[in-house]
Amino acid sequence: MTATEQQPQGRPVPPRTTLLRARNLVQEFPVRGAGGVKGGVVHAVSNVSFDVYAGETLGVVGETGSGKSTLARSVIQAPRPKSGEVEFQGTDLMKLRRRDLKQARRQMQMVYQDPFGSLNPRWRISELVEEPLIGYGEGSASSRKRRVDELLDLVGLDPSQYARRRPHEISGGQCQRVAIARAIALDPALVICDEAVSSLDVLIQAQVLNLFEKLRRDLNLSYLFIAHDLALVKQVSDRVAVMYLGQLAEIGPAEGIYRQPLHPYTSALLDSIPRIDPATGRANKPVSLPGEPPSPVDPPSGCRFRTRCPRAQLKCAEEEPQLVELLPGHQAACHFPLTVPESELPPRPAGATQAAPDASVAVG
Repeated sequence: MTATEQQPQGRPVPPRTTLLRARNLVQEFPVRGAGGVKGGVVHAVSNVSFDVYAGETLGVVGETGSGKSTLARSVIQAPRPKSGEVEFQGTDLMKLRRRDLKQARRQMQMVYQDPFGSLNPRWRISELVEEPLIGYGEGSASSRKRRVDELLDLVGLDPSQYARRRPHEISGGQCQRVAIARAIALDPALVICDEAVSSLDVLIQAQVLNLFEKLRRDLNLSYLFIAHDLALVKQVSDRVAVMYLGQLAEIGPAEGIYRQPLHPYTSALLDSIPRIDPATGRANKPVSLPGEPPSPVDPPSGCRFRTRCPRAQLKCAEEEPQLVELLPGHQAACHFPLTVPESELPPRPAGATQAAPDASVAVG
């Protein structure tokens, strides 16, 4: 399967192979109240569609509670989405039985946020890296040992020094390198990084990000890179998808998202990033997005961002916006995107106010 994009001049670019194709994904979880009585439904992921192309990194960014991690788990069918389509390497994962799904998952691996929590503290590093090879019946004991040494060397850990250690005997950054070695042990096509560097300090973050980029080039990997830090996502992503309360607000080229955001939520996220003014050398004061995300148990009607949006109009409450391509390869779900000057927005009725935001429930 291929996808063809258009350059700004209208000339077609060479088609790219679509590795992962998700359409209209919906993931919901029942909420149990006192005494086990059903108390509603968490709308964690609502009608989300996107593609990941071979060899690219798609960054997924949004506040805590936006549904990013739930989206990642839905892609690998853990648990299966309530509805929608997930096609990986031309195979519909939603229709696979457990055994076939296990085989498909060897080509989709995850790196989690907490490196210590994802590794068995009793096992040695060599055993942790070898585990996926054993699970899929790969090679003999001697060939697996050679593969483990190769993988540790690939992620920058000397096997002679680290193979016999346990997770508590190495640093957090080294633990994350072990987790990466496990993830690439089976030569996957796609690695899903779920906040994979957010628990590391800035220096170690940079080292791990450089490792991700090196592995992408050397092994021809694709990444679904999930984070809440837009500045961080920009460093590693070819394209960026912005999520808000279980839905995609905007998706487009990384440079385009940062240079010309189309959705008010994306603009607010960018305003919250501390910056240095090159002219004065002073740090610009970040602007916080007011309010809290509404509850995913009872999301607002229409546009889910309208309760915090300075551009919201009556139409935003009455009609749910759809992703529309407003610039080449750049889509936004907004009735009044930032390409429309404020002076051209329809006037609000007298006395109209924005709805008060509900309490936040973190699901992402």
